[in-house]
Order: sequence, then structure tokens, then C-alpha cells
Amino acid sequence: MIYLLLTFLACHPIGTSTALNYGISDGLEITAYGNSWVVSDWRRNKEVIGQDGIQNWTRPDDVIRTYFKTEQTGTIRLALKTKSRSSTARIGVRIGNTSYEVWLDDQKDKLVEVGQFHIKTPGYHYIELKGLEKSGKTYGDIEAFLVDGPATENGLTYVKDDFYWGRRGPSVHLTYQEPENKDVEWFYNEITVPEGEDVIGSYFMANGFGEGYFGMQVNSSEERRILFSVWSPYNTQDPTKIPEGYKILLQKKGEGVYTGEFGNEGSGGQSYWRYNWSAGQTYRFLLRGVPVENNSTDYTAWFFAPELGRWKLIASFRRPHTHTWLTRPHSFLENFYTQTGYKSRMGYYTNQWIRDKRGQWHEMTKARFTADATARKGSRLDYAGGVDEGKFFMKNCGFFDETTTIDSWFERPATGKVPTIDLVNLPE
Repeated sequence: MIYLLLTFLACHPIGTSTALNYGISDGLEITAYGNSWVVSDWRRNKEVIGQDGIQNWTRPDDVIRTYFKTEQTGTIRLALKTKSRSSTARIGVRIGNTSYEVWLDDQKDKLVEVGQFHIKTPGYHYIELKGLEKSGKTYGDIEAFLVDGPATENGLTYVKDDFYWGRRGPSVHLTYQEPENKDVEWFYNEITVPEGEDVIGSYFMANGFGEGYFGMQVNSSEERRILFSVWSPYNTQDPTKIPEGYKILLQKKGEGVYTGEFGNEGSGGQSYWRYNWSAGQTYRFLLRGVPVENNSTDYTAWFFAPELGRWKLIASFRRPHTHTWLTRPHSFLENFYTQTGYKSRMGYYTNQWIRDKRGQWHEMTKARFTADATARKGSRLDYAGGVDEGKFFMKNCGFFDETTTIDSWFERPATGKVPTIDLVNLPE
């Protein structure tokens, strides 16, 4: 028998499951895999959250949250879609200020009705699970959560498919308005990541262009990188399949910089420098693109850290079958770790300039905000961008409620401060 005990707040005592005959089996099904994280320790997510849902849940200190967004207030009723087990366990289930304790007895696959909760405000909410006691190794395997009730009548927002991308969260972009009819040779940008926003898995991309991208990453608790990559003109996800005449050619690189190839998001040449940049500091990025002989273009990236006090060459790549100046200057913010998709991160992108081939600098003060397919199809709505205190910013992940309209235009105040850079004597 499954015993349900109301532990505190908001509702009258409900008693045992025999009093909870809701017929919830026809409710909306929120899959655990696409929408759940161990929020007490992000490193536990690979072990506890898998394609079959919540599994290998063994630790009493694990706090698991499953996120969804409502359009209206009202009552919501909840049941757990569980997997078969041969032991018993007691778990706590909470939404908002209402909690239940649920006993999971010996059982086959079944629905375990939990109870009802009141949603007081529209927006993102979460179902929180915590293990209380168990007779076996785990607290139980949960495949999905079934919900119905008045709060769900206008539908819910949650990840329904493409779970890998949904767990990463929405990526956001700013595409800068450049002056017309100019051949752009140089692109300058600055990024400041506020303290606490440098979440593991974040890529703060500063200088994006038609054929590649350049920015800084948080790769682990011990490692951060300055990353510069150029796509091959040959369309493949596997760099080993790029024909010889279509490969990205390394021209030069800075001391200590790794260079190689990348795949799985197009393919091409990659370089990165391990550098422990810090939140709260402003970092400068400079990119040059010049068409050269044999229908090719050379792209070169430099990075300036205040801790170093000088420009650092990252790498220079030659892209064949390409004869162009820099195009489509843009920035983006993405999360590349599914394990941290529940954590928000944001960055300020400031003082954007381009320099044309005639040597004239132009400040870019207007930008269009866009987002990826995860955002556009409404799988997740935790994305924002625009202007804050005179600076462009982008923010994503974390299940916050504010959402910026995709394809909106924003304008920041002009600084008029032309970058002071000795372009002739940049490190080679």
C-alpha cells in the first residue's frame, strides 16, 4: 500500500492514497530525463539523471528538482510514473510550500498519486524530491511526472523532445549592426562576466563572424579557456572526412596554445589557450580577417587580459574556398554542459567596434537579439538579453521568468572611445 502524508503548510491533511482517486493518468507527462537535475551537486547529474529518468538515486543528501512553467494560477495534481522495484522507500515531494511524504512499496511499474498543490503565481516552478529512508540501495526509479488540474489548462512549458539540447538550455545571440558598404578587416569587443555568473559549462563568445567564433569558456572548476575556431567550408560533422583541399590550415599560434580539429557542430580548425580568467574583470578580444591568395582568407585572433597587460596571439587560420572580409559580427552565450543546465549565467558585452580596410574605426551600438531552436519552439523560456546600464547583456538557463522577445533590436549609448591598439606591432 502507498501511504501519503501531508507534512506541512497550505493544505488540509489528505491521509492515505485511498482518498486520492484523481484519475490523473490522462494528465500531462513531464519526462524526468529532459527536465530534472540534482541541484545539490551538479556533478551527480550524469549518474542520477539518465535517459530512463531518475535512477541510481542512493544518497539522502541528493535534492532533485524537475522544472515546468505555468501560464496561470490554480490547483495542480501530481503523480509519479515509477519503475518496478523490490524494496520500499519513503521520499519527500514538494512544490512551493506544500510537501508530502510518499511511501514506495514493492511494486511493478505504476503511477503513484502524490496529492494536490496550489500554484500562486504563473511562471517557472519545480517538483522537489528528497530521499528520506529506504530498505534497498535506491530510493526508486522515476520515469516521469503526471500533472493535471486548473493550473495546467492553458498548457505547461517543459522540454518534450530533443532532450540533450533541452538540458543544455537555450543559447542566445547578439548580432551587431555594422555600417553598410564597408570591407571589415578588424572586429573588437569586450566581455565582463559578473561574479557568480561564471558557471561551469558557459561559453561567453565575443567575436563571432561568418566562418567562426572567438571567446572564453568555463570548462571545469580547475580549467578555463580562450577558444578560437574556424569552420571548414566542407560540410561534415567528422573532421577526418574533410578533403585535403578543404582543411583549415594553421598559419601561426601563440605560445602554449593548443591547436587541432573539432567536429559535431560542423568541423574545422580549433585553438585554445588555458587561462584562468576571473569574473568581474573586463577582457578584450581582437579579430582580423583578410582575403589572401588562392581563394582563401586568413583569420587571426588576439586576447588581452588586464592581468597580463599585453595582447596575446591565440592563433591564425587560413580557410580555403573563401575570399572575404569579416562578415556578420556577433556574440553569443551558450551552456555546453547538460549537467549545469539548471544554473543561470550572464555576461556584459561592451564597446563593440569594427575597422574597415581603409583604416577607419566604426562603433557598433545597435544589436538584434536572437535565440536557438530550443527557445524558438518554446521548449525553454529562460533566456534574456538587451541593454542594462548602457551595456549589452545576455542571460540564459536557470529557469528565471523574464523572457526577451526574439528578434528584438536594442541600442546602447555610444562611448566614442576608439580602441587604442598598436595594430602594426601585435604579437606574431
